[in-house]
Amino acid sequence: MKKTSKGESVFYAPIPANPDHPQNVVVLTHYSGPSPDYHERRRLRLCISTTVAFLLLSAAVFFLFPSDPALELARIHLNHVGVHSSPKLTLDLSFSLTIRVRNRDFFSLDYDSLVVKIGYRGRELGFVSSAGGRVRARGSSYVNATLVLDGLEVIHDVFYLLEDLARGVIPFDTDTEVDGTVGLFFFRIPIKGRASCEVYVNTNNQTVVRQDC
Repeated sequence: MKKTSKGESVFYAPIPANPDHPQNVVVLTHYSGPSPDYHERRRLRLCISTTVAFLLLSAAVFFLFPSDPALELARIHLNHVGVHSSPKLTLDLSFSLTIRVRNRDFFSLDYDSLVVKIGYRGRELGFVSSAGGRVRARGSSYVNATLVLDGLEVIHDVFYLLEDLARGVIPFDTDTEVDGTVGLFFFRIPIKGRASCEVYVNTNNQTVVRQDC
């Protein structure tokens, strides 16, 4: 009990040691907003995430997007070559070829046909085609073909042919093409492969002396 200046008495009740109702105190602190370091770290995380996503997407496109098959003249054998001057200048020619078709994709390759053309000094002399087939993913397939030309008239390049005959070596051009499709999920994507070689034939011993591809 305490007396005031007016002589009134004021009673003070002590705070109980274990109150019936808990006393909660909420302390409010001053909020100054995110620090500059927080914004910097957030920008850094965003930049790293964007870079990683771009690299993953680029890798997926690189590995999954179809590429043209690789063609290679694995073997060439000269069966016969002959030049006839009477009654006119004609050429007989026969080649046995083995073409390697290599599928570089992660999906199987279906090709409709394989065509091998042969020419002399930029002019096509003839061609041979084979039936279609399938090449497994990341695999190779070998296709055999025989090209036969009998009685082919050589008119435009007769002087070059006579010169090559005098040297005993005739250069021929081979051009191989394949058309097909690659299955990418639910889509069929057309592709085309091509390979060109220059073959030098010895007319004396009927052999292929060199090929440049």
